[in-house]
Amino acid sequence: MQTRSYGVPGHRTTTGKTGAVGDGTGFFGRIGFKMSDLYYYDRSNGELRREKILGDFFMRLAYNYRLGKLLHWPLFGQAFFSRLLGYYADCRVSRRRIAGTIKDLGIDMSEVAVPEQGFACFNDFFARRLKADARPLAAAKTTLISPADCRLLVYPRLEALDCIPVKGSRFNVAELLGAPGGGLAGEFAGGSLCVCRLCPADYHRYHFPADGKLLRRWLLRGKYHSVHPFALHTGLKVFTQNLRQVNELELVDLGKAAFIEVGAFAVSSIQETFGGGEFRKGEEKGYFAFGGSTIIMIFRAGSIEFDADLVAKSAENMECLVRMGEQIATIVAPSGR
Repeated sequence: MQTRSYGVPGHRTTTGKTGAVGDGTGFFGRIGFKMSDLYYYDRSNGELRREKILGDFFMRLAYNYRLGKLLHWPLFGQAFFSRLLGYYADCRVSRRRIAGTIKDLGIDMSEVAVPEQGFACFNDFFARRLKADARPLAAAKTTLISPADCRLLVYPRLEALDCIPVKGSRFNVAELLGAPGGGLAGEFAGGSLCVCRLCPADYHRYHFPADGKLLRRWLLRGKYHSVHPFALHTGLKVFTQNLRQVNELELVDLGKAAFIEVGAFAVSSIQETFGGGEFRKGEEKGYFAFGGSTIIMIFRAGSIEFDADLVAKSAENMECLVRMGEQIATIVAPSGR
């Protein structure tokens, strides 16, 4: 354990590992958020772990009660509140919330590349970079890696493009890709898909899962519903109604794939740091600013085989904790090539 300041003179905190419980005095605690429980499978040690959920009371009010539905349009139907929170997180005064948030969420700062002068604001901390050796990549050319630190669900075969259930929410590929991707949806018939849910405690930069080339990308405007399980269990089509950035990729030895970044409540922006053209496995693609969000990847039939442990847990509707750079699938020869 070590004690260190992270951007606020005279404000110090003790670092720990993800999963520790704080006293609610961090950024989220100070604005009235509480914590509740959600279990996931920790792939690194084979144990079930309890996730620290932020905004328990707020989420239950908004999504589990009739009165809460009155909040949907002002909070989730337009960008005002998400942008307001984002504006605060960009202000220098928001630095005072960093230390408490580290404590609340048990963030392991030993792997973080802390700027020499500390973090300039809360968003600077939220979109933090990691040390060079913090996320080693699965090196084999036949491996597909996780694009982010996330809770992962995998779907080995899309039996129908119009009925993909995720924690109670259903969507279809055509809706997910939007009108600009209408001609692409059919290429994924019988293919596979994974949903990568990022939590506020996670490293929020995301990376390419394999070598390849960006063919095109488009932004779909939408709502700002939470991607929290409370929202998904109501049956809302969060993934096809929310703001999202869709990317059509050509991956080496896989062929066509789709990479979708889904915005959510309190995610003030989806920042693309990759300029375009060819990329290498593990190269940074972008980051989410302030909040938790989701990445969805779709692959052609026969192009990959997800790892057996992920398939087994996903069949139980149990999310698996994986980290950026870990193998999640094996690349096989795609059909039709």
